[in-house]
Amino acid sequence: MIDPDTALDLALQREDLAYHQARVLMLVAAVSSTSGHAGKLDGLTKLAKLDFLLRYPALAFHVLDSLDMDDPRMHLSTHELADPTDVEAPMIRYKFGPWDDRYYAVVGALIGRGLIRYAKPRKGSIAVAPTSAGRRLVADMTTTTQWTAINDRSYAIAEAAAHMTGNALKDRIYERLAALMDRPHRQVIR
Repeated sequence: MIDPDTALDLALQREDLAYHQARVLMLVAAVSSTSGHAGKLDGLTKLAKLDFLLRYPALAFHVLDSLDMDDPRMHLSTHELADPTDVEAPMIRYKFGPWDDRYYAVVGALIGRGLIRYAKPRKGSIAVAPTSAGRRLVADMTTTTQWTAINDRSYAIAEAAAHMTGNALKDRIYERLAALMDRPHRQVIR
């Protein structure tokens, strides 16, 4: 029998992973349906950098030139603007910029559940796109208030990052958020 503390820890981990899967699924759906992305999200670097901008929305307009901080799709609160790194799901500083160690598990789970599929990648990367089931789930999720802001932000960021590679996004993040990225590897970005 599992003790109550262990059971609670496992339940919280499952809930956390489900949240990350839902957010990443929305981001993949937005990117793959936005002009300039060839119908897919190409590369884990691009996924991580776009997800960074989604998770830290008040920093996105510093990185993406065509994104206006007054864009209503960003749903920026006064608190987010005042403290842009106080976020619900912080990322870590890694060798190539913001990263989350859960990406492999999240992408694998979404593929395993039939919500995203592999697509033809550029050389040396992976690419993913939503399946019909994934698009239906995103459509269902966007009928709830809780997911509307994430979906809207995903589309705003996807449009502003059209035609940018993951490396171009990484370079832009390092250039424009240099003070935030100037920290040791594996440190939480707060």
